[in-house]
Amino acid sequence: MSFPPRRPSRPVLRRRRRGAALPTVVVLVALLVAVVVGTRLTADVWWFGQLGFLSTFTTKLWLQLALFVVGGGLLAAAVGVSLTIGYRSRPVYAPMSTEQAGLDRYRESLEPLRRVVVIALSAATGLFGGSVAMSNWETLLLWVNRTDFGVDDQQFGIDQGFYVFTLPWLGFLVSFFTAAVVLGGIAALAAHYLYGGLRLSGSGQRTTRAARIHLASLAAAFLLLRAVGYWLDRYETLVSPSGHVTGVVGPTYTVDHAVLPSKAILAIIAVVVALLFIAAAAGLSWRLPAIGTGLLVVSAVAIGGIYPWAVQRFQVTPNRQALEAPYVGKNIDSTRDAYDLSDVDVQSYEADTTAESGQLSQDAQTIPSVRLLDPSVVGPAFQQTQGQRGYYRFPDILDVDRYPTGPDGAPQDTVVAARELNLSGLAPNQRTWVNEHTLYTHGYGVVVARGNDRAPDGSPSYLESNVPTSGSIPIEQPRIYFGEGTTDYSIVGGRDNEIDYPDGSPGGFATTQYDGSGGVGVGNLLQKLVYALKFGDQNILLSSSVNPDSKILYDRTPRERVEKVAPWLTLDGDSYPSVVDGRVVWILDAYTTSASFPYAAQTELGEATTDRLTQAQGSSVQALQDRTVNYVRNSVKATVDAYSGEVTLYEWDQSDPVLKAWMKAFPGAVQPMADIDASLMAHLRYPQDMFKVQREVLSSYHVTDPASFLTGQDFWNVPADPTVPEGPTDARAAQPPYYLTLRMPGQDAARFSLTTTYVPASNQNNSGTQVLRGFAAVDSDAGSASGEKREDYGKIRLLELPQSTTVNGPVQIQNNIRSDTAVADQVRLLSVGGSSEVIYGNLLSLPVGGGMLYVEPIYARSTGDNSFPRLSRVVAVFGDNIAIANTLDEALDDVFGGDSGAGAGDEGSDGSTGGQGGTPTQTPPQTPTDGATPPVPGSAQQQLQQALDDARQAINDSSSALSRGDFTAYGEAQDRLRQAVDAATSAEARLEDAQAPAATSDPSAGSAPPTGGDDPTGTPTP
Repeated sequence: MSFPPRRPSRPVLRRRRRGAALPTVVVLVALLVAVVVGTRLTADVWWFGQLGFLSTFTTKLWLQLALFVVGGGLLAAAVGVSLTIGYRSRPVYAPMSTEQAGLDRYRESLEPLRRVVVIALSAATGLFGGSVAMSNWETLLLWVNRTDFGVDDQQFGIDQGFYVFTLPWLGFLVSFFTAAVVLGGIAALAAHYLYGGLRLSGSGQRTTRAARIHLASLAAAFLLLRAVGYWLDRYETLVSPSGHVTGVVGPTYTVDHAVLPSKAILAIIAVVVALLFIAAAAGLSWRLPAIGTGLLVVSAVAIGGIYPWAVQRFQVTPNRQALEAPYVGKNIDSTRDAYDLSDVDVQSYEADTTAESGQLSQDAQTIPSVRLLDPSVVGPAFQQTQGQRGYYRFPDILDVDRYPTGPDGAPQDTVVAARELNLSGLAPNQRTWVNEHTLYTHGYGVVVARGNDRAPDGSPSYLESNVPTSGSIPIEQPRIYFGEGTTDYSIVGGRDNEIDYPDGSPGGFATTQYDGSGGVGVGNLLQKLVYALKFGDQNILLSSSVNPDSKILYDRTPRERVEKVAPWLTLDGDSYPSVVDGRVVWILDAYTTSASFPYAAQTELGEATTDRLTQAQGSSVQALQDRTVNYVRNSVKATVDAYSGEVTLYEWDQSDPVLKAWMKAFPGAVQPMADIDASLMAHLRYPQDMFKVQREVLSSYHVTDPASFLTGQDFWNVPADPTVPEGPTDARAAQPPYYLTLRMPGQDAARFSLTTTYVPASNQNNSGTQVLRGFAAVDSDAGSASGEKREDYGKIRLLELPQSTTVNGPVQIQNNIRSDTAVADQVRLLSVGGSSEVIYGNLLSLPVGGGMLYVEPIYARSTGDNSFPRLSRVVAVFGDNIAIANTLDEALDDVFGGDSGAGAGDEGSDGSTGGQGGTPTQTPPQTPTDGATPPVPGSAQQQLQQALDDARQAINDSSSALSRGDFTAYGEAQDRLRQAVDAATSAEARLEDAQAPAATSDPSAGSAPPTGGDDPTGTPTP
């Protein structure tokens, strides 16, 4: 039996399955990104909607998305299209050569991944282009909503608004399209070279027809864009530093007569060369465009560089004063306009340095308002006497505001602070999720202290204090749910046992239930899920403390709330609390800025607004963000309600074209000034950062004569803060401006003002004299009329001291104070044998009595635990006369021959009589159950004062005995001095003990706070 031959089996080809891991990872990553982005967008929509600023958020969001798509698409297309054209127009048969043989290997290896490479390069370029375009949303929005300034520049006769609104957008477009053409050109060169359309060696044509057209078109586009750039550079000279006169922005003689013509010539040459490239694309030789390109480069060097240098070197330098003066004059006028300094009232001030009896009689309004309380020193005093519990805190640097303090109801300078929540002050066993996010949710009350007075023990004399709040300022809603130190989220409103304040009740705490309009609902499952993902906290989703009535509060600091709803504003570095219509509100100043105002000098905001307070450790006062501007307006006043978190923006500078443009872009976001009621207007003040920028500019631009400006001999500096000792390596920071109520020479009445001093500018070796050269004060009283600021608000008055007058500046005055023997004796007494620290308060400068009066409070702080600075002495200096006393009244009388002629109003602060206006200055009694500091025993204070007086007398007797050579009397005086120091030490210890209960109380002391739910973490709620 035979079988047919068996056919060989055909091999079975199996299709190779692609691995599922990579697509799965891609999908999961995309899903994760979508969830994260979706969560944040959803939360933002709810947050902005609750505040009434949803249109602001959506306008910015859609504009950024549109710019990202258009910008990213343009750059991606530029690269992708160039690569595709280079590939599709490749020659079918590339001439054989060694060069092409080497490229064949690269083409073969690239071919399987060609599409992936094209897509990847295009996408990467698109992401870059989209992000760059998206970041210019403000530039586009200002251009779309541009307005006229109503003033033409002096060079081209164009409205100033063109430079502020239009020129930046045109400059961005030219730069962006240039980048697209350059990237497209690079891609085209690479593709044509790789695929044979462009050859660097071999015989015959070096480019194919398609490559020639492609590359020549890109070159022509680049040159046309460069021509537009040259033309716009002519206008850019008005907003750029000249480079020929230090600090001057705008055209100088060389720019006007050499640079501007050269830019126009180069623009014309660029257009001609672009036409030559278009001709080459049509088939002409590459020689003409190559020659044209060389001509453009040579012209750029010769016409754009060598010619201006020759004009500057041989024509301007020998005649600098005459030729540059007109251009410097334009810079001076425009700079003063850009920084709102055009109407500065400048007076020559022949300061008297001789003190005579009754010399301050004409300053009866100023002297009683001298602020003795230093906001940068007394923060610990507020914390120790008004902190109540460890979970309350005050900032280290307090604020200055105005409240009626006298019997006549006139507003006086006060030092204020909000009592905010401090979760880090909770005991470790209290740090549970329920406690931190649902029970301890807010602070309580505002503390206000008189600025010109103190309690008998040297602590602040409070106008409003304690918990519950008490005093002369009516506060209907004292709870602080939004504040400078409130950075974590809270869930409120769904339960009735949020900790309100300690009240000594059987439960230990008064409780409250939040019923404000602030916060976003977090009661349903979707809301819980969104916020659990946003904050990465599963407790929001799982805790029974979150119920259908709950709201979540977040982004709670006033600064970040205003920044989110108005990202187009620059915010002042210091927000301050005020009581307005019975509610606590945070007030912030906001600025509109530009870096494109013609002729105006540039300023670094961060550098100009940095001073001793912004550099202090733990300071809540911030310098402005570090960027360059040459136009600033305080155009908006913003408020944040401390209870509801409501943000309101008010139009403040009604003539600012930049603000008008933003109000067109975001209609309804800014409320008219007419909506500001009288209660709020009374607490608005001139902003510190605006004044810091102005005083920096004014240090040079107080010189209005161009010839004098060019010499730079009369420029000034803001002095260093003399109360802070200079370190071994770092120089001291600038002295901050101070809020003071004073009457400047020529003013009809004393006004709440912001002040600064000037000394001569340092030389190249960073050294120079510290004599006083100027004093500036800006009227900071906005008035008390609804919807209308006071006429003189914002008026800057500058006192210039003649060169022939020698008046010591702050640094010299501080050195004199420290070296004065009487001051040294008192400082030695205050230190009580080294057991106390002596702190020099702010050195205030006041142009009174026809001269310059300096006032400095001196504080003593025990080195023991829970101590705080107490105002103990006041130093007054006028000319060469220095006096130190218990009160400002006594110090002024000592300086001015026994009678200064004006009363300071603090004659009762040593405990002898009443204080301000004849009213007692002792802090009102406080019940021990509310955690407040009990009053300091009068006997201990009197004993301390008597001991210090005895010690001072003993020192004087010792000096007299030594001068007579009576060593017996000297020994007796030294014995009395030792006894007095021992008595002072003992009395101070008793004073410290009197303060100890509130300061040392355990945050967990008292009954446990009420509970309201289970903690899902398993940690028991106290």
